[in-house]
Amino acid sequence: LVVSRRGKDSASSVFALILETRGTHQSNCVFDALMNAYLDSGFVSDAFQCFRLIRKHNFRIPFHVCGCLLDKMLKLNSPAVAWEYFLEILDAGFPPKVYAFNVLMHKMCKEGKIEQAQMVFDEIGKRGLRPSVVSFNTLINGYCKSGNLEEGFRLKRDMEESRTWPDVYTFSVLINGLCKECRLDDANLLFDEMCERGLVPNFVTFTTLIDGQCKNGRIDLAMEIYQKMLGRGIKPDVITYNTLINGLCKVGDLKEARKLVDEMNMTGVKPDTITYTTLIDGCCKEGDLHSALEIRQGMIIQGIELDNVAFTALISGLCREGRNLDAEKMLRKMLDSGMKPDDATYTMVIDGFCKKGNVKMGFKLHKEMQSDDYVPSVVTYNALMNGLCKLGQMKNADMLLHAMI
Repeated sequence: LVVSRRGKDSASSVFALILETRGTHQSNCVFDALMNAYLDSGFVSDAFQCFRLIRKHNFRIPFHVCGCLLDKMLKLNSPAVAWEYFLEILDAGFPPKVYAFNVLMHKMCKEGKIEQAQMVFDEIGKRGLRPSVVSFNTLINGYCKSGNLEEGFRLKRDMEESRTWPDVYTFSVLINGLCKECRLDDANLLFDEMCERGLVPNFVTFTTLIDGQCKNGRIDLAMEIYQKMLGRGIKPDVITYNTLINGLCKVGDLKEARKLVDEMNMTGVKPDTITYTTLIDGCCKEGDLHSALEIRQGMIIQGIELDNVAFTALISGLCREGRNLDAEKMLRKMLDSGMKPDDATYTMVIDGFCKKGNVKMGFKLHKEMQSDDYVPSVVTYNALMNGLCKLGQMKNADMLLHAMI
């Protein structure tokens, strides 16, 4: 009742009031209840303040409530405050648990505070505990995400020396780090080491390796890894397929990419927007607009919406084939879908009309751009000026040039 009346930031005054009215006798359970009341009301900082006051006045520490407060703090996005509190309750005699250290490390790594995460890790040993596989993995993942692979591998060695054996997650994280740094041969060696140790790679491990090979244009090796994956009886998911399809489209192998889409449908993996968008983009870049429009039609039938990339690819393909009216219609559909074409997309359509001598339509789209708060680039103005010059409208071109300046 006192807590609800006094509200937030009242811990000090309420604590003083209790001391004044009850003295120091038989107050332990009262302060336990007070700390709990603040916690139940969601006043975490007041509960923390209560703990400090209890400790300062040498009352019995309510470790059960302290544990509840720690759990609450770990769920909040303030790992630095939670760490400060955790150290204080540990110093007061709270029994340490590896789980709490792991959660704090995870939150700190998520915020990119890798040095603080390392401090938390080091504290595990200082408190007489042994870091678990999760402890090592959390910090290894943090180092790899921050681009410090050397520290990640150092921790792997420390892990092995302490006879805490790396698991599939450990290897997958390090393989991912190597792939991001384009150290694909090292990633393959680490993968082999993982298999030699009797660990079974999961679809995440395989997909990471496949993605690394695809991003570096080594699609043949990516397909080899994919076959190994199938050989081990590991079912690819939509991300694995999309990664391969993207890699194949980038090297212009649309036939193999479409085969994989058929395989997806046969194995019960439903293609998503990314799958179809990747194919549409690939077809347009290879000049196969007919196939791209067919894929779009299939998406409409399945109720799959086009995204920005798909619309932009189709508009680009239509412009390339001189189908300016169709490109403009596609631009309208894109706008009707609630998407915002970028400056380059508008410019493509404007340029298409200007090249065909329809400068009037080009200026109409230019005006639309400006009314929608776009700032047309030099490329947009160049397209319009070229169109005017082709029509011999040099005076208008000169006026446009001055308007640009």
